[in-house]
Order: sequence, then structure tokens, then C-alpha cells
Amino acid sequence: MNSRAVITLLAILAAIAILCVLRMAASVFAPVAGALFIIGLVWPLQQSLQRALPKLLALAVVVAVIVCIFIALASISAWGFGRIGRSVVGDAARFQLLYGDLVQWLDGHGIVIAGVWADYFSFSSLLRVLQGATARLNTMISFWIVVVVYVLLGLLDTEAIARNIRNALSDDKADAIVGGALQTAAKLRRYMAVRTVMSLATGTLVWALSALFGLRFAAEWGVIAFTLNYIPFMGPFVATLLPSAYALAQFGSPEAAILIFAGLNIIQFVIGSYIEPRVAGYALAMSPFLVLFSVFSWSFVWGVFGAFIGVPITIALLTFCARFSSTRWIAEILGAPSEQEDKPPSGSS
Repeated sequence: MNSRAVITLLAILAAIAILCVLRMAASVFAPVAGALFIIGLVWPLQQSLQRALPKLLALAVVVAVIVCIFIALASISAWGFGRIGRSVVGDAARFQLLYGDLVQWLDGHGIVIAGVWADYFSFSSLLRVLQGATARLNTMISFWIVVVVYVLLGLLDTEAIARNIRNALSDDKADAIVGGALQTAAKLRRYMAVRTVMSLATGTLVWALSALFGLRFAAEWGVIAFTLNYIPFMGPFVATLLPSAYALAQFGSPEAAILIFAGLNIIQFVIGSYIEPRVAGYALAMSPFLVLFSVFSWSFVWGVFGAFIGVPITIALLTFCARFSSTRWIAEILGAPSEQEDKPPSGSS
């Protein structure tokens, strides 16, 4: 076995070990990752406010903006999921009967998965999932409180950390690290801006389609589509599956549910696979395989939060890989951002 193969094997083993540590210590590392992500998004606002206000006052304004955004997103999500959840719970017996009819219909058409569907996708299972989600609400709130505290402390120390890096390292390496951090932050802001606009478009179209078909809770389905669209692949899948399942229960017609499911998937495909990549541009280009792998691997490590932040973490890793000559090949192979015009000096390693 040559040295390159040994190095590759060791790198794979090290990556697996790091993921295991991150999974076991999720309560420690996940809030830090969330805080770094938010700091990258709000740092330009902090800098702008500091030019006109004292640093601590500017920091208070930025933290207040972050908290208001959290509350707004949590409120609309709770409103959408809550109204539909109460409807499902209130009509659980009727919905279970309708899904029993669906199982019989599938059996009559020779679809052998019907029994599995009845066992694992019954409304009793759905209710257990909803109860589990409610039980985890307090944990989620505590998580985001810790994230906000980290953001506050991180914004206070960002400039000092940058100075320490430049004092401790050579100019080339310091420029690569600090420049990589600034470049990553800019790309994350662009990523979130594009994702927000596309989520708004998706939510609006889902609301319009639901209203057109006469599906109950059309506005709520639009809000759910908007919030879930922040999670690539998994979010849009759930955002199309849930209203389609509800349409089956409401109309009692598989054909109507299939039609709504097809319409929702067309919306997700056009926006997610055609419009969004062109709006985001090549600067955020990653292969679909890498995006999917990022979502599932980080969801395994940190659950729903990992699914949300998996793609931003991958963007950051590829950006830093492209800043160093020894790892630039990783960024080039995996479709990393185009830093060719912004390569670090040849002395970086």
C-alpha cells in the first residue's frame, strides 16, 4: 500500500471518528455550529451598526433582531403545524377509516406494500410522532437559547480572534484562514438569501395550488412548505407528502391525492432543480449527491438541526479546502465554489 493510499485511509478513519465525537457530544458542538452560522449571517449588520453606535449597543440591536426572527419563524411554524395537528387529532377516527380504505384499495390493485403501510403509517403512529415532537419542544427552545448566548459572545470576540490569528500565524496562513472565514460567511449569506426567496416562492405556490384544489388549510400548507424548504431534499419531500395524505383523507379519492401530489412535486422540481441553481449561481455549486449526502449524514449526527445546517457546513468545508494548495483538489472534485480567481499565495499549505 503506497503512502497516498495510507493517507487517504487515515483521513477517512479520522472523518468517521470526528463524526462519532460530534454525535456523542451534540449538546456541546451543535450550538457552536449554529452560533458560527448565525455570526456569519449577521456580522455585516454588526459592523454597520458599530460605525454609528457603541459596540455593546450595536450588539444588543443585533441580538434583538435575531431573537425576533426566531420568534417569528417559530410562531408561524407552530401556527401551521398546530392547526393541522389539531384537525388530525380531532378527526383521527375518520382519518384512520379512510386510510383503512386506502389499504384495501392498494391490496385490490396488487400492491403488496399495503400491509407495511398499515403497520407503520397508521394515524396512531402519526399521533405518537406528534406527541414526541411536542415533548422535544422544550429541548429545542433550550438549544436556541444556548445558540443565542454563543452568538452574543462570538460577536464580541470576532475581531479579537482575527487579530490573534494574524499575530500567531504567518501572513500567508493567516490570510487563508481569515479570508476563508470571510468568504464562507459571504457564501452562507447568499445561500440563505436564495433559500429564503425560493422558500417564499414555494410556500406561495403551494398555498395557491391547495386553494385551487379546495384543500383545507391552504395557508397552513403554504407556511409548512415555506419552513420545511430550508431543509434540502427532506423538507420538500415532507412538504409534498403531508398535504397529499391530507387530501386523500379529505376527498376520499386516491386520484385527487395523486393529482395534488404531482402538482406539488412539479412546484418543488421547478423551483429546486431549475430556478434555484440558476439564482444561486456557480459560487454555491455542489453536486446533488454531495447535497444529499450532507443532509443525511449531518441529520444522523445532529437530527433535524443537522439536516438544516448540513449544506452550510459543507459549503464552509469546501471553501476552506479551496484556500489551501494541499486540499484544493477536494474542492475541485466535489464541485466546490470557483475560487480559481482567488487562490491563496503559493506558500499556503
